[in-house]
Amino acid sequence: MGTTILNSLAPVFFVLGLGYFAGLWKMVDNKNVHSINVMLMNFALPCALFLAIARASSKVLAQQYRLLVALALAMILIYALTWILQRRLYHLEPNEAAIQSLTVSFSNNVAVGLPLLISMFGPEGTIAVAASIGVGSIVISPVTLVILESGTEKAQTMPVRTRLLYAVWQSCKRPITWAPVLGMVFSLVGIPIPDIAGRMLNLIGQCTAGVALFLTGLILSAQPFRLGGNAIMSVILKNIVQVALMFGFVLLLRVPSPEARQGVLLAAVPAGFFGTVFGARFGVASIEASSTLIASTLFSVVTLSLVIYLTAGM
Repeated sequence: MGTTILNSLAPVFFVLGLGYFAGLWKMVDNKNVHSINVMLMNFALPCALFLAIARASSKVLAQQYRLLVALALAMILIYALTWILQRRLYHLEPNEAAIQSLTVSFSNNVAVGLPLLISMFGPEGTIAVAASIGVGSIVISPVTLVILESGTEKAQTMPVRTRLLYAVWQSCKRPITWAPVLGMVFSLVGIPIPDIAGRMLNLIGQCTAGVALFLTGLILSAQPFRLGGNAIMSVILKNIVQVALMFGFVLLLRVPSPEARQGVLLAAVPAGFFGTVFGARFGVASIEASSTLIASTLFSVVTLSLVIYLTAGM
């Protein structure tokens, strides 16, 4: 088991560390990562997710609906709980509270979850990652966008319902959202992927894990860090409470194996950088979100190892 944990986590944190020190030592510009992010989120990752799901059997996909529900429930509950704490206990403004809630509830499954599950489950692990990313992109990301958009002058003239629909539409337009759905259609209908098309998509898609980890390291190296009560509470919610909730939901919904273990592992993945990226787009700098991102990633060395060990029998 110790070898399994080492083989699963060591490559992940090695590449993440490369990105961190490359940014820290100014070998790579860690302030202007927009181009890398666009390449990853609009091209490499969508191609990887589409190909993995399109090549999966319809029977495998049919087993994912319970996992989808479990993932959605865990994310929504953690998002709501974090929002309440940020507003009532720490008295943050709505835009900062939204960024912190997204950071805590949406795991970094692009950079950490994808290589972790591929190393443990092979290509089949990509399907669970796609499910998690899809749920986060469609369920909680639009809520955050609505809150952030509400602070802009343009949004003041739009009713809340219109803003929500607009945010959902913007999320659905992103390749990272519709590519997995398109892959699901190909799989369920039985449309084969020509060998040449698979080779082309795989060539760009296979760089996803490495680029995502390196990008996360760059982002972490550029963030301020202050380990206060808010960040500590957020890390507990992300690295411990969300895992416990997910474990309960996969048991309650009777999620089959190995999807149940994959879901719990994805919940144990550290906080994601979507909140930081959204904040940068709307000019909201949150030291709480950046501190949570760093602390959750460091603490996940312990929590992920424990979850891998404790779920070995699932």
